[in-house]
Order: sequence, then C-alpha cells, then structure tokens
Amino acid sequence: MVGFDVRPSYAFSSFLDDVLSERLSMENARNTHFGTSLHLKYGFSYSPASEAGRLYPGVSQGVGMGVSLFDYRKSIGTPVSLYLFQTAPIVNFNDRLSLDYEWNFGPSMGWKPSDGHTASSNLIVGSRMNAYINLGLGVNWKLTPDYSLVAGFDLTHFSDGNTSFPNPGVNLLGLRVGVSRTFGKRVKGTPFRSDSLFRHHLLSYDLTGYGAWRKRVYRGGETPVLLSGHFAVAGLSFAPMCDIKRYFRAGLSADFQWDESTDLKRYHISGDTSEEIRFSRPPFFSQLSAGLSARAELVMPIFSVNVGIGYNFIGPEEARASYQMANLKIYLTRSIYLNIGYQLQNFQRQSNLMLGLGYTLRSNREKSTLLLGR
Repeated sequence: MVGFDVRPSYAFSSFLDDVLSERLSMENARNTHFGTSLHLKYGFSYSPASEAGRLYPGVSQGVGMGVSLFDYRKSIGTPVSLYLFQTAPIVNFNDRLSLDYEWNFGPSMGWKPSDGHTASSNLIVGSRMNAYINLGLGVNWKLTPDYSLVAGFDLTHFSDGNTSFPNPGVNLLGLRVGVSRTFGKRVKGTPFRSDSLFRHHLLSYDLTGYGAWRKRVYRGGETPVLLSGHFAVAGLSFAPMCDIKRYFRAGLSADFQWDESTDLKRYHISGDTSEEIRFSRPPFFSQLSAGLSARAELVMPIFSVNVGIGYNFIGPEEARASYQMANLKIYLTRSIYLNIGYQLQNFQRQSNLMLGLGYTLRSNREKSTLLLGR
C-alpha cells in the first residue's frame, strides 16, 4: 500500500497565544495557529491465506514521512517526521465504505529550538528533535478495487518528553484527506470481529523495565529555578493482564519509579539561582515511588498500544499523586517487546519518557504477527 495525505490543522494552546502575542501583532499571532502537513506512506497487509490475515483482516502497517508547514516557521522551523503507522477498519458499512482509525508515532526533526533569551526565539519547543504522535479517524471509500479515498480528522502532539526546556509542546486539531493504492489482494473485514480463531490463556503477565532522562524546575523557593543538566529516571512495572479479546487486554500494574530529581527540597544546601543552587545527594529510597495503575491495551499485529491511569501511594510527597501513561509496545518475538512511552502527572504536568524492554509471560501472540517472526 502506498498513500498520500494532506492534513490542514489548527494549533490550540493558551501558552501559544501568550508566547506569540508578545512577538507579533494579535492578528498575525492568531494566523500562526494554522499549518498544513504533507505525508507519504508505505505499508503492508497480511496475505488472506495467512493466519495473521484471518485473525486481523484489513490491518495495514508500515512507515511514513511528513513535512509540517507552520505559518510561523521562521521561528519554529519546518519539521520533518519519520514514523511508524498502523491503520484498520473499525466498522464496515458495506463492501466499499468503512470507518478506519490510524495512529502515527516517530521522531520529528528540523525544529528551531529556543535559545532561552532572544525575543524572536521559539519558546514552544526546546529541542531540535521532538516526538511526533498522531491519532486519526476517517471514512475510507474504495473508488476501485485498488484505489481508496480517506477523509476524516486527527489529533497531533509534538513534544520532547521533558528532556529539554521549554517544552509545552504543540497540539494540533486538523482534517485529513488522502488517497492510497493497494497492491495485491487484501483481506476484507475488521479485526474487531468474532474470536472464533483465537486460542488463548486467560491471563498473561507483562514485566517492563525502562529508563530516561529529564529536565527539572526546582520550586522550593520563592522563584522557580531551572536546574542545569539532566536527571536520570528508571522504572519497573509488573502487570497481570486479562486477555479479554484477541484485540483487547486489561489489568492492573504495580509500578515502581526512581527519579533523581525528586525530593530535592529537603536536601537544599544553598543558592537560589541556577548558577548558585546546591543540593546534597538524597538517599536512593527517598527518591523511589510505588503506585498501582489500571491498564488497557489494544492488541494488533506487531504493535500494542497500552494506556494507564494510576496513583503513587508510596514515595516522597511530591510524587504521591496521580499519574498517566501511554506506551507503544513493538513485539520483536512472541514475548519480548520494545517499550516507548510517556508519563504525565495529575493529567497536566509533563513527567518523563519510558524507554525500555519488556517480557510477556504466557503470551498469546501468534508468530506471524511479530516484527521478527513473519
């Protein structure tokens, strides 16, 4: 499958209004909210004769490239995104019309990061490379057996995962119109159908370890201070999951995370600026938190998308709060997967990336649906 999309969009953010209105007239500031991205994608589907094709009809996955053209690109830049994607029909209205979803995930490069002080400097992203996340819904109309037209809407988020500062990120709401060309036969149907071909254990277990780095703003004094350097983060989670359907799992997870930048207030020695501030090193266990989260997971060939909401019951005071995460799991083998995720605190404060490896005990995945097992 080869596809081409055009996606006009609108950037919505009160922070964006504040930043741009300081640098432009209000009329020009409003205009900078608009942009367009152009996308080229190449993907594959499973053969109708394969087990994956019968279990997951209509699913396509592959790689794509997008170029984002913002009105304020003199300051923001012209980012280019390289991403993985997956698309599938949610419901088939008839043989030629369906409602499809699609997600994109990958790095975006070519941003002009903030220098921290120049008036015309970009204060929206702090890194030349940022993560690109997109979720779309569209109506797929088969014009011919080989050509399809897709029209719908999508949500996009650009962020560096709190690895640089500033990092409020860019959020976009837009439309999408695209055309695709399919080669060969494609399995008709939807993956969200009867599980008559699904042989599974009732319970499977995920063990995930991850690490990352982050920036930190210290709020222990009268004025917030951006601390120099980066701080390490490491975590471990264990999640018993119930395989409710072939395409859906749910369960609870015990989550543990160590963050080098937490609980610094108690160990503040002196200074109130980034050049002067000093801390003694906190004990390891004073920076460790533990919580319980509810997890839900969409299971598709190669990829699983896992989301969760939890609360830290144990740990330093600033860590005892709700947390939310989203993870993309890329299954290399039946049990081993790469984990790429992001975590928020209290639904608003950016926390950290979650980059690591995981293992699924008693996995229900078929060999034909793995990245290294097709």
